[in-house]
Formats: sequence, C-alpha cells, structure tokens
Amino acid sequence: MCVLNKSRLVLLVVLLSVIPVFSQESDREVPPLRERMFYGGNIGLAFGTITDIEVSPLAGIWVLPRLGIAAGPTFRYYKHPYFGRTVIFGGRTYVEYMLIQDIDNIIPLGIHSGLFFHGEYELLSLETAFFDESFDSKRFLTGTFLIGGGISQYISQRSSLNLSFLWALNDAGYGIYSNPEIRISFIF
Repeated sequence: MCVLNKSRLVLLVVLLSVIPVFSQESDREVPPLRERMFYGGNIGLAFGTITDIEVSPLAGIWVLPRLGIAAGPTFRYYKHPYFGRTVIFGGRTYVEYMLIQDIDNIIPLGIHSGLFFHGEYELLSLETAFFDESFDSKRFLTGTFLIGGGISQYISQRSSLNLSFLWALNDAGYGIYSNPEIRISFIF
C-alpha cells in the first residue's frame, strides 16, 4: 500500500513539474522573410592551355538559423586546344548546415569564421558532339551529387566569403569535376 502511494506521489510531482514547461512561450521570433533571404554565387575563371569560365548566381533562404537552402542557374564556357569548345549550362540546388557559426567562440583567436557542411545536386546540359556520346539529340543531361564542407569568412552581418571543398559522388566520367572541386563564393 505504501509503495502505491509513493508511486502516485511521484507521478503527481512529475505531472506538476511538466505543466509549466508547456506553458512557457518562446522568446525567439522568426525573422521576416526578407531578412532570411540571401543571394550570391560564384564566378570561376581559368585561362591558359584550357579556358574555363563559369558563372553561377544563386538565391536562397535560411530555413533555420543554421540551415540554408539555395538554387540557381549555371553557365560554363569551356575551350580545350585538342577537343574544341563547348557551352555547358544547367542548374543546381544545395543545402548548407553551419556546424560552427563562429570559431572564435571555441578557440579565441580573433578569427570570426564558420564551418559548414554542404550537399548539392547539379543538373547540366552537355553537348553530345563534344563529349563523344552517341545520343540522338544535340545535347544530353547529366546529374551529379556533390558533398563536402568549407569555411565561411564573415564580411558583415549579412555577407560572407565562402571557401568550399566538394567531392562528386557520381561523376559520369565526363571530366567536368575535379575531386575535390574547390569553389569560392560570395553570399550577401
């Protein structure tokens, strides 16, 4: 009988202690949409024996304070001395998670940078003749998953310069990606 009363008392204490937790309101308000939106992209330039020019603008939104998603078009001009030249275009979408928002909070060195994880899917339209494929159409599509991470150097409260190291998980062998794919992008 005494055990039954003790268990009822414990149950009553637990229930009474949980009720205030449910009644508390969150002090965090979700910022307006325009404050969570971001824009940017990357520009790649390589001149020499091989010419490679890439422009990839993007637009995204911070879904959570550490989780952002973005998408945008990709345009690339590629010229090789033996194979000729081609234009590659398509689009990409990615998700980025900030693992550490400010390294200075962990190691106080005065370096206010963040570390992030990056996952991306890129769908590109390639020229059939340039890539020596036997498709019936002049162009064909290839999709690639890229995964990696990087460092984000904050320039202001809303802008940063990002250095990413990405690996192509399913490169179809067209030589589009180098592993790792190193990208420098600007976000504002």
